[in-house]
Amino acid sequence: MLSPDDLKELEAKGIAPEQIEAQLERFRTGFPYLKILDAARPGQGITVLSPEEEEAARRRWEQYLSDGGDVTKFVPASGAASRMFKALFEFVDGDADVPAEGSDVVDGPDAVPAGGSDVAALIEASDKLPFIAELNDTTRRLYNADVEQLKAEGRYKELIAAIIKPEGMNYGGLPKGLLKFHTYEGGSRTPLEEQLTEGAQTAANNAGVVRLHFTVSANHRKLFEQKLAEAIPEVEARKGVKFEVSLSEQKPSTDTVAVNPDNTPFVEDGHLLFRPGGHGALIENLNDIDSAVVFIKNIDNVVPDSKRDATVRYKQVLGGYLMQLHDTIEHYLTLLGTGDYTRGTLQEMLKFLHFTFSVTDRSIDGMNDTEVAIYLHGKLSRPLRVCGMVRNEGEPGGGPFIAYNPDGSASLQILESHQIDKNNPDYVRMLSTATHFNPVDLVCYVRRHDGTKFDLTQHVDPATGFISEKSSHGRALRALELPGLWNGAMSDWNTAFVEVPIATFNPVKTVNDLLRPAHQG
Repeated sequence: MLSPDDLKELEAKGIAPEQIEAQLERFRTGFPYLKILDAARPGQGITVLSPEEEEAARRRWEQYLSDGGDVTKFVPASGAASRMFKALFEFVDGDADVPAEGSDVVDGPDAVPAGGSDVAALIEASDKLPFIAELNDTTRRLYNADVEQLKAEGRYKELIAAIIKPEGMNYGGLPKGLLKFHTYEGGSRTPLEEQLTEGAQTAANNAGVVRLHFTVSANHRKLFEQKLAEAIPEVEARKGVKFEVSLSEQKPSTDTVAVNPDNTPFVEDGHLLFRPGGHGALIENLNDIDSAVVFIKNIDNVVPDSKRDATVRYKQVLGGYLMQLHDTIEHYLTLLGTGDYTRGTLQEMLKFLHFTFSVTDRSIDGMNDTEVAIYLHGKLSRPLRVCGMVRNEGEPGGGPFIAYNPDGSASLQILESHQIDKNNPDYVRMLSTATHFNPVDLVCYVRRHDGTKFDLTQHVDPATGFISEKSSHGRALRALELPGLWNGAMSDWNTAFVEVPIATFNPVKTVNDLLRPAHQG
């Protein structure tokens, strides 16, 4: 039973009491596993473009921009970097004064210590860190000694503390987008600056304007604003473009209520405890973007200038392939709208849905032509996305599948492992034989045939969230995550998967990833 104070808090957040009741019911019932037809693979859900097809798509993207097409890069950047430094925190807060030794397992001229102990590898290769100059300044300020002196004296905990602790560089408490990732002759760049540069190379319109939108946390917003004020003029001068950059935060209305292990509301200091709804909450932020085309890419998947050729090319390929699909959909919607179609044309449209988006639906069996036309109009009149997919080489991430939808049809979906029933041997086999994974490299078309915006919140499958086990001040709780942004939040979209090379996927999940050759300029 919600108290008057609870109701006031809900009103302030913009949450209806019915939403809380639905969330509490979801805790009690749980989320169902998804019913899966098969893993997507080349020839069955994943398109592998030939070099000629890639070039045609790239030219279509150039045409879209030169014709005045509008595009925005949408970059989720609200995550703190604390998980990047998990091993470092464990070392500093642990009992050992010396980290376990690492081992040199990266081959080639750019070999760096890796494996074994992340901390030992990081210390040994500290001269390759993009923030080494700042680290030296910090250790001199704190200990009157530079990094090499601390290493020589075995003062490893002090060295690592200088990176992550608030009295040092505070990298453990900053957003990932504002850490120094790459070294250049004139200094080091953050992922924020690399995203600006990449945007200038792939998304400048015919007036030379590049639009980017970053989602940030409220407590880091001012830091982002300060960095943008510094970075934008430099990148504009270097790349000859103009930027229009906006920021937003997850909306309080997307927060979810926490519960105790017995599924009763979790109360702390006399108030219901609310938690952010996860990246699925960002469908609201994406819905506010006034642009026909939107690229989506995580903040940490960036590389230095010298390694960006593949990224730039395949951004253009994905964007152009999106426009080619959109061209076809526009043509079909025009025919359906005017009634200028034949049974053969309708069959052509059904084949397009099947071979492009892996849509199968037994409900059309027995429909007459008029009913099929109405069905096709509904299926084609949806937001459109093209998702790059990378060959599975052991990296973590969700995967491309053909899954069943609430209406009984099947279509392409990006699934996370928690959505898949591990007790089903067929599903386990599908997981084990999957050929690709999701690097979060999407380009979307989010306007209707008549030019108006889709309401993206109406295309979410609410049954695709998940429940996680957390704690607050030592007390166990259960938290509800909304359907993921590129998972259930885009369930009812027309989705195409296109193979892209592994060179386009270079995330920084731990600080040691910055020692990989892809991040060494």
